[in-house]
Amino acid sequence: QGKPAGMLVMLRDISERKNLEAQIQQAQKMESIGTLAGGIAHNFNNLLMAIQGNVSLLRMDKDREDPDNKRLKNIEKCVKDGSNLAQQLLGFARAGKYEVRAADLNVLIQKTTEMFESARKEIRFQVDYEKDVWNVKVDQGQIEQVLLNMYVNGWQAMPEGGALFVETRNIQLKNPFAQRHGVLPGKYVQVSITDTGTGMDRATMERIFDPFFTTKEVGQGTGLGLASAYGIIKNHKGCIDVHSVQGEGSTFTLYLPATGPIETAEHPLLGATGGMPTGTGTILLVDDEEMVTEVGRDMLQHLGYDVLAAGSGKEALEMYTDHQDAVNLVILDMVMPDMSGSTTYDRLKAMDPTIKVLLSTGYSLDGPAEEILERGCNGFIQKPFDMQELSNRIQEVMSEPLEG
Repeated sequence: QGKPAGMLVMLRDISERKNLEAQIQQAQKMESIGTLAGGIAHNFNNLLMAIQGNVSLLRMDKDREDPDNKRLKNIEKCVKDGSNLAQQLLGFARAGKYEVRAADLNVLIQKTTEMFESARKEIRFQVDYEKDVWNVKVDQGQIEQVLLNMYVNGWQAMPEGGALFVETRNIQLKNPFAQRHGVLPGKYVQVSITDTGTGMDRATMERIFDPFFTTKEVGQGTGLGLASAYGIIKNHKGCIDVHSVQGEGSTFTLYLPATGPIETAEHPLLGATGGMPTGTGTILLVDDEEMVTEVGRDMLQHLGYDVLAAGSGKEALEMYTDHQDAVNLVILDMVMPDMSGSTTYDRLKAMDPTIKVLLSTGYSLDGPAEEILERGCNGFIQKPFDMQELSNRIQEVMSEPLEG
């Protein structure tokens, strides 16, 4: 008769779904920003390459006692600082893994805490190590950078000094925690870094991994420390969890996948020290940036080589077809429009299986660059490089025996 006899109320807890949606939105945002940051770093390194190359050439024409040498060294220092800044951007963009091998996080933590404590006397460390901590497969230099960035963040949160508590643990990550943080369930090594500082509000916590976001005064930081730490840990298939209460300090917890001992393939990355060897022969230089090919040609000619310069992959193939018998080495840019460095390499290799190629890029040795090396590319050099680095890499590649 249209008169309700009662009421049925159905409730469903959607907290987990909302959390997952928030995580996905955050991951998509960080991925977009990471792509932008990687592109900026790549272009920035190309600019630094032109500056570094010209400085190297100028220094070669100067006597050691020339007063201009000091100014040129200062410019080189600025280039190095700019390159380090680009590396942090590449770290955030997850495009910066170099030399990966099994490592003991306890050892890395001991090294970095001792280093930081000696520089910042007002900070004291209290460390609790997991006995028989599992190995992790990492780029040790980058993980050291992450740890130091975390220590700097904690130090800045404690202007009057204080304690940093560092703890390592072997743990087994399970769902839904692993799913919520975008990692696979399994064995991980956990590193917790806790400060006794000012803490953060929720609005700050939501932005701390954004590049260039900082709560510090102008000149007190770039806002890239935590952003690069986030990218590096993600690049190692790990994650970072943050807990903070305003006025009570913060805890950053890193999770890195555990692994057994590994053997790493050696790539010809590190040049010999000593003098700057010159050489003879013809080098085909391939780069779509005119400023890079111009300074690269001058550097190579200064080292004694004849140079053919191509501004695209298509032009490089045409030049190699015409001068195959004369070309002793190809220096190949990885990122080019129309035909990528990867495609250009494969076509050059199909034309001449014995060809020697040195890969050059403003990106790091990871992803596409590593794949090209695994397909037989002879070496890698990252922009910006100076005359010494260029000379060493060329000598390493040219001295390799021909395949077949």
